[in-house]
This record gives sequence, C-alpha cells and structure tokens, in this order.
Amino acid sequence: MRASSSKNLADLESSLGYKFKKKSLLKEAITHKSYAHEKQKGVLSFNERMEFLGDSVLELIISEYIFTSHPEYTEADLSRIKSYTVQEATLAETAQNIDIGKHLLLGKGEELTGGRAKNSLLADAFEALLAAIYLDGGYKKARDFIHRHLIHKTDELSTKKFIFDFKTKLQEVAQAQFGVLPAYVVHKEEGPEHKKTFEVKVFINDDYLGLGKGKTKKAAAQEAAEAALKKIKKNYEINL
Repeated sequence: MRASSSKNLADLESSLGYKFKKKSLLKEAITHKSYAHEKQKGVLSFNERMEFLGDSVLELIISEYIFTSHPEYTEADLSRIKSYTVQEATLAETAQNIDIGKHLLLGKGEELTGGRAKNSLLADAFEALLAAIYLDGGYKKARDFIHRHLIHKTDELSTKKFIFDFKTKLQEVAQAQFGVLPAYVVHKEEGPEHKKTFEVKVFINDDYLGLGKGKTKKAAAQEAAEAALKKIKKNYEINL
C-alpha cells in the first residue's frame, strides 16, 4: 500500500485536471475497502458509496452529451453507445491513462494480487473520483472532467460505428450458416444490487463462441455476440 502524501495527492490532482477544495473527498475516492479494513475497521471511509454516486453522474453526463450531439440516433442507438462508453474496460483504460492506479490506497492482499492493474478496481476508482469532483465542485466541474478525459470515446465509437447491433448480425449469420439461432446464457452475476455486472455466454449448436461482460444483460449479450462474430469470421473465413 502507498501513503497518500500531499505530493501524491497533488500529482493525482494534476493528472485529473482538477484541484480539490476538500482533500478528504479525494482521499476517500482512492481508498479501497481492503485498506480501510486493515487500518481502521469501521472508521476510515472508503470509496464504495462514491462509486454508486459516480456511476449515476457518469451516465447522466454521457447521456446528455450523446443526446444533444446526435439527434439522428434512435433510443436503441443511444443506449448502445452509452453502454460501450461506460463499460468497465473503457473506464479502466481511461483510469490507466491518467495514472489513477498508482495512487490507490490498497490493502496488502489487493496489493499482492495486482490490484492496481485490475479493471474492476480502476473503473470503480474512476467513478468514485468523478463523484468526489461532483461533490466538491458541482455538476459543471464533473462534466468538464468527463469531457476532458472520456467523452472522446463516444465520438470514436460513433466514427467506428460501434453502435452496430452485433446480436442481430449474429442471428443473421447463425441462421444463414448453421440453420439455427444463437443461444445466450447468463454465466455470472456479481456486485451489489445497485451496481451488478453480468457475464453472458453465447452458443451455436451447443458450441461456445463468445463471452460478454456488462452492466446489463443486454450489454453483456452484445459484447458476447461481437466476440462470437470475430470467432466465426476467423474459424470459417466468412466475410462479415
């Protein structure tokens, strides 16, 4: 675990592009429960509650942006592009880009098992930091933070047509090539009720073809379908 010295916190503020008035909010946002439990059981605050708030603030900011920027998108398009933008992998990558991992306060167990590089911890810390900025500086500062570090992902997704409906495409390919429909199975559910993560597997003729992970079963199924299409393209040399 690493100490949260004034210099470390200042370095993190520089990476975030935001200077906190209340440093306690910043420290809480980077404190994992493993550290809190080791140091002061039941006394030291950690970032799970902030993750909850940050998740909601993030969805509002992203929804507002894509709604106003893309009047041509349908509700389904908006939902898909939001899901891809706020998925764990995207948030973890963004957290890595601004060096959040090296500033986390972790317990010995998490430290030894590579917690600083875990997508789940990085994504959660990103959301917690967003909540901290929101509580410290208000909605505009939180929105500025997301626009500075994450909003370009929505533009990339639009440019690369990441709002493509992979489930519909997989259904078409499965029927044409194999004469059956793909079957989706919820493999795993993790996390508290307000912040569940789902893993979905997709099968064709009982053959496992892909795994997807998301905040909803629908988003996880889309990711699983995308993985399946890539596998089919590679194994059967089909031009999709």
